[in-house]
Amino acid sequence: MKTRPARQMPIRSPDMDPSRSFSDAKAAVAYLQELYDHSTGYLRRKFSEVIDSGAPHVRYRAFYPEIRIATTSYDPIDSRLSFGHVAEPGIYATTVTRPDLFENYLIQQIDLLIVNHNVPVHIGPSITPIPVHFAVLNDADLSIPKDGSLPFGLRDYFDVPDLATTNDDIVNGYGMKNEDGTSPLAPFTAQRVDYSLARLSHYTATAPEHFQNHVLFTNYQFYVEEFVAYGRKMLADPDSGYTSIVGPGNQVITDADAPMNEPAKLPQMPTYHIKREGGGGITLVNIGVGPSNAKTATDHIAVLRPHVWLMVGHCAGLRNSQSLGDFVLAHAYLREDHVLDDDLPIWVPVPALAEVQQALEKAVAEVSNVEGYELKRIMRTGTVATIDNRNWELRDQSGPVQRLSQSRAVALDMESATIAANGFRFRVPYGTLLCVSDKPLHGELKLPGMASAFYKTQVSRHLLIGIRAMETLREMPLERLHSRKLRSFEETAFL
Repeated sequence: MKTRPARQMPIRSPDMDPSRSFSDAKAAVAYLQELYDHSTGYLRRKFSEVIDSGAPHVRYRAFYPEIRIATTSYDPIDSRLSFGHVAEPGIYATTVTRPDLFENYLIQQIDLLIVNHNVPVHIGPSITPIPVHFAVLNDADLSIPKDGSLPFGLRDYFDVPDLATTNDDIVNGYGMKNEDGTSPLAPFTAQRVDYSLARLSHYTATAPEHFQNHVLFTNYQFYVEEFVAYGRKMLADPDSGYTSIVGPGNQVITDADAPMNEPAKLPQMPTYHIKREGGGGITLVNIGVGPSNAKTATDHIAVLRPHVWLMVGHCAGLRNSQSLGDFVLAHAYLREDHVLDDDLPIWVPVPALAEVQQALEKAVAEVSNVEGYELKRIMRTGTVATIDNRNWELRDQSGPVQRLSQSRAVALDMESATIAANGFRFRVPYGTLLCVSDKPLHGELKLPGMASAFYKTQVSRHLLIGIRAMETLREMPLERLHSRKLRSFEETAFL
């Protein structure tokens, strides 16, 4: 028996509460949660009924909640702030997903709007449907059957993810108007956020709620082992402020001596979290080697609106004056990774952020116990070149070496410029501190014996520098860390 085409079916939606005005951010977020729970609960119930009973004669639809604000004044706002206000009078709106996950973020951003503009925010249902996949994502009792296993297609009876509307138009500067003519209030729509939350769980094997506000990226498993060891030391110290370690498979340990079992199959990007209250801990993501992985990880972590991310990995030293184990603090990037060329053209400069640079240099001095002019013995500040060809040395070197020399590059890797460029694109503060592990231009290659000795002596110190830098940045006020250098002509009010 044929089912009726979806376009001819009547649509059934839950009864929705009306839009309400709020001058209290906490109350506004509580209502967002109420609306979201109502919509997703409805979709989960109907989804379960359809799976149990078969194809219905109606189409089910529920909607994301939204935040909306209307301003009519050009009254000046504190020009020191890079966020928390809109640029000109108008109506601004954004759809919202997972208010439970983003509660602190939403309260902070909404409160700034209310205070800076002295107007209420309006919370109500939007016109954007929630894809059923995202509604059931966090319900352990429900799972979406494999494609083709049902005698009907889910898209005939529910809304499904639509990649045509799940994009980066806002952050790329292409979509500064919503479908209804309002201006965007946040850098990502609810659909884009939901898409990345699902991808994060897949790639990292940890739930989004475990991610902390300070994210370290690395390209070697050795750093993971040291990171977990550091976390255990923190758990053993009752004054550290750290509360737990989370690993792939959402394994949570709160006892420094408790075992952490590796899953039978590690995810593509094994991720570990040393947690503190309020997300003040540190997340480490082993992105592996290559700009594609670096882009993938940052594309999805960006929706969590971290306060800062740093690359701490290995690189090829390009100067004869460098030694294995020296550090490189990137203050510029030569982008030959190509994975972001369509989103952020290579002519766009990616500036160094003073606050991050200072934190990293301070951490190197503290951990290495050297300072001032003596730092030059173990650390170079300069351009880092990022390429997409791991075996670039095997080609005719005249072209690449000339470009490296013209750019004044001091180091080469395959991830750092990608991470920095995506930080710039997504307005997430970024930085890079690399460790020289080989010098291919000078015949010093990473041989097994050399590598083992290098890793043994350098990884622990390098990781600790990254952690110390994060701890310094954690104490910095957000309005100072989130630099105006990352903001464009037209910007969303939300970070």
